[in-house]
Amino acid sequence: MRLLVRSFAPCFSIPQSTAVAAILAFALCRCAPARADSAYVRVSQIGYEAGPSPLRAYLMSTAPETGTTFKVTGTDGHPAYQGKVGALLGTWAHSKTLAYQVYALDFVVPGGRSYTISVTGPIAASSPTFAVDRPEVLYPGLLVNTLFFYETQRDGSGYIPNALRTAPGHLKDKNATLYVTPPLDDNDFIDNVPPAKPLAPAGLPNIDADGGWWDAGDYEKYLETVSYATALMEIGVRDFPSQMGPGAPLNPPPPPNAVSYAGDSGRGSPRSSDFTAEANFGIHWLLKMWDNSSEALAYQVDNSQDWNYYGEGDPSSASANCGGTYTSPYCLITEYDIWTLPQAADHYAQPGDPEPCDPLTTFYICARPVFASLPAKSLVSPNLAGRLAADFAVCYQLNRKQDPALAARCLKDAEEVFSLADTKYSDPAPSVGAGSCPKCLLTIAPFDGYPETVWDDDMELGATELYFALSTANSASDLPAGLPQTDPNAYLKQAAGFAKNYISKIYATGNTDTLNLYDVSGLAHYELYRAIEAAGDPDGLALCSSAIHQQLLNQVDAAIAQAGSDPWGFGVPWSNGDTTSHGAGLSVMASEAYSLTRDSRYDRYAQRWLANILGANPWGTSFIVGDGSTFPNCIQHQVANLAGALDGTSGGTPILWGAATEGPDSYATSGTLEGMNLCPANGVDTFKRFNGNSGTYDPSVTAVFEDNVQSYSTTEPAIDLTATSFLMWSWRMAVQPGARMAEPASSR
Repeated sequence: MRLLVRSFAPCFSIPQSTAVAAILAFALCRCAPARADSAYVRVSQIGYEAGPSPLRAYLMSTAPETGTTFKVTGTDGHPAYQGKVGALLGTWAHSKTLAYQVYALDFVVPGGRSYTISVTGPIAASSPTFAVDRPEVLYPGLLVNTLFFYETQRDGSGYIPNALRTAPGHLKDKNATLYVTPPLDDNDFIDNVPPAKPLAPAGLPNIDADGGWWDAGDYEKYLETVSYATALMEIGVRDFPSQMGPGAPLNPPPPPNAVSYAGDSGRGSPRSSDFTAEANFGIHWLLKMWDNSSEALAYQVDNSQDWNYYGEGDPSSASANCGGTYTSPYCLITEYDIWTLPQAADHYAQPGDPEPCDPLTTFYICARPVFASLPAKSLVSPNLAGRLAADFAVCYQLNRKQDPALAARCLKDAEEVFSLADTKYSDPAPSVGAGSCPKCLLTIAPFDGYPETVWDDDMELGATELYFALSTANSASDLPAGLPQTDPNAYLKQAAGFAKNYISKIYATGNTDTLNLYDVSGLAHYELYRAIEAAGDPDGLALCSSAIHQQLLNQVDAAIAQAGSDPWGFGVPWSNGDTTSHGAGLSVMASEAYSLTRDSRYDRYAQRWLANILGANPWGTSFIVGDGSTFPNCIQHQVANLAGALDGTSGGTPILWGAATEGPDSYATSGTLEGMNLCPANGVDTFKRFNGNSGTYDPSVTAVFEDNVQSYSTTEPAIDLTATSFLMWSWRMAVQPGARMAEPASSR
């Protein structure tokens, strides 16, 4: 849940004399001369794919630049291209008085080199250095960076020592207590009223919750996000074996013009971009969350919420640091209230406590609770059921020859969890802004941390991957014994039905989204099209192959239409949130569309949307750590902040290479915790002058990006945000997925 810092009172006061001086300084500023004109060239900082088609950079300027010339010069000093600034694409309004005009800079240059762009008069500007080269030169190192991120996010005994990690964290998760999901009030505070306990044990055997990836910059672990990241990772390993699987090249060189590189980070650095082991790491944790002895679905490890009565909620406990009015010996805190390395949690000692893991204060930091979906053996929320079925079905596809025992377990669990999906939910399902929501889909506690409402897409993906899993067998006898269903076409029929529901209930009602955690239709539709084609486009399905083919194109075309209203050509509004994930997801969808149609328009947008999140944007920064020459230095991530360099763009290492951050949003956040290294140290917001929106200034849609450790809304990375990026890199290198292991299947 990307809500790490709640809110904090100022930790200092301003002397009256200082306040008077500040007022006088402000008055003087009001009389200062008008802001000088400025111009900037924005490029894809990780480079452009070489080819005959024009490449696009952008010129943003506070003064008209029509008719101005620009040139592209090689790093060897030789000119490669010269031309006039292109069409005015629109304006980017920072305020009522300041707007940038955005122009196209289209050019063609030879590949295999690096370049800069310079613009002459009326306002001169130049770009960062960028490469123009083949995809297999540009992207392999970026995939290595991405793998480094996931390896660093590992929790528990299976951690990988590397430049940022020196010890495992949360080893006590191996014997964790299951609890009932706590009731939450309208402030998302836990509302167990005394004499009820702070958390109610579920009365079930303890669970081994060791492993899994931390969700984001915090140390929570959620089935919601791990199931999503694992599904995309497994599909990447299966479909792109030469990029993300065993065929990935060993020791690829750094990306062109990289400031630093995860592959050169020393002990524990990835030797290739083979994600096979990482995907298995995710699967093994998911199997434990589903297959525990109680048969209750464990969906969350750790609690992030304060308590009424027992902590700093409302009413607050009068004890210790809580400082409230309710008489209680407790003053409970959570891992959200501290800023530490993960290894501190198992024996955490709060200053002033009589002992570590004090039962009245820090107990739930040391003995992290696991929340379960109860009662045991009940139906499963369909968003989780669909994604878990996909996870386990692809696990079978990947492991049926290498590890038959694991494959058999995965396939049985895939069929079981899919059969337990509670499809009585409306789609879209209800949502709330705070508090408990019994009628909402199961995501996390609190629900508004990940307010997912759409689920037919998840069930479509799960059914499709079950079709492929069963289709890998030559006959039913090749499948694990005891499967309730051995006919792949039964799942194909269900997948088509869920896709039809998605189209009528979600797409037709304007609730569709691009590929990201909250909507996997951009992947599910492509998978279903391939499945229907593999089955010979049989009769009796709710949708034929041409219909699902067209639906995927419709969703990409909608993003292209949105791009036409934005001077940067981005396919979603910049202020919508989760910008980096949406941009990479759009690039994946456009690559899928290109693979189906060979329409160059889709290939062009796949590259442009990639470029948008890697420097070709108003702020002139990449939103993925370590990728490009300007990227976030000050991410809200405890390990990166405490063990890493805070000047990565200046060459400082180690950094959390490959971490996709939130990117621009409608707001930035603030607030500190004791132990947090303030970053930037001077507090200056260097990107503030580029905040704005397309067209006439409108503060209701203004997009904001701030590189500050306090701003989780713009700088916190997460496993779900990063998941679309590894597929994006792989698609750009492979152009087409590898050979499918399933052949056309007949009814068994």
